[in-house]
Amino acid sequence: MTDAVAAVAGFKKTQVRVERFARTLRLWMTAGPGLFWIILFLLIPSGTLLGIAFLTNSDFGSPVLPLSLGSFSQVAGYGILGWSGANFTTLLRSLLQAGVATIMTILLAYPLVFFIITRPANLRPILLLFAILPSWTNQVVRTYAWMELLSPHAPLARLAQDLGIIPPHLGLMPGNFAVLVGLTYNYLPYMVVPLYAAAEKLDWTLVEAGRDLYASGAKLFFNTVFPQTLPGLLSGIILVGIPAFGDYVVPQLLGGDRAMMLGSLIAGQFTFSPDWPYGAALTLIMLAFTCAGLIVFRRLTQKLGGGEEAML
Repeated sequence: MTDAVAAVAGFKKTQVRVERFARTLRLWMTAGPGLFWIILFLLIPSGTLLGIAFLTNSDFGSPVLPLSLGSFSQVAGYGILGWSGANFTTLLRSLLQAGVATIMTILLAYPLVFFIITRPANLRPILLLFAILPSWTNQVVRTYAWMELLSPHAPLARLAQDLGIIPPHLGLMPGNFAVLVGLTYNYLPYMVVPLYAAAEKLDWTLVEAGRDLYASGAKLFFNTVFPQTLPGLLSGIILVGIPAFGDYVVPQLLGGDRAMMLGSLIAGQFTFSPDWPYGAALTLIMLAFTCAGLIVFRRLTQKLGGGEEAML
């Protein structure tokens, strides 16, 4: 009898261990690929940049010992000829361009989303597909298309010349305006999709109640529509603002040296004028600003009541 009880107890322990092992295996099979991806393509490159940033730049632009804080002095604007505010200008330009581009995508996405959701149900997926279809094309190709549209011989540039906005024989690019247009166009789908997901769940009875109370259009929007679409809006701001802040392709092709942003400045340190420690330090500063912005945005979201639906 005792042997039978011991055998049952041993079997139960073995069964518990097998179940625990199976749960652990399922967990690793589910989370393992994502964890591996984060470690390989985020943590390891970030750690490598952190190490490079504290090295010294060689005569050939590659990082060498000894350890130094010279790259961070360069980021602060101190160089051989003294202090320069060029880096701060580039940083502020990047923040401003990303902020304005985000606002423009919001202003364009709201009417577009509400046009789509007020169409018949069978047409909505098709219209949404048309809205995001340009994003299926490579960003470089789309930006080259805008280079043609904003070139001196294009109708938009000729109209601007006739109105006296730009001198004759000049185009609307390169410059800050062209960068803003390119960023807004390229990242508009990333605002449309989360807004559409939030607007689909809209409680129209609240809107009808506001109309019954003779609320004006602005009051109706900000008191009934805006709070319900806030989670999608906050998600869209993150999806647009962060990539736009560090964008390289659009400023490089549409802005040139006159509208350089942080992404172009960083890329230049690894290509045209190699200075890897300086480029790594700039990258860390950009990551620090991004993380700080996310923390501030998170707290702002909690105050605005964005809830857990916002992708923060």
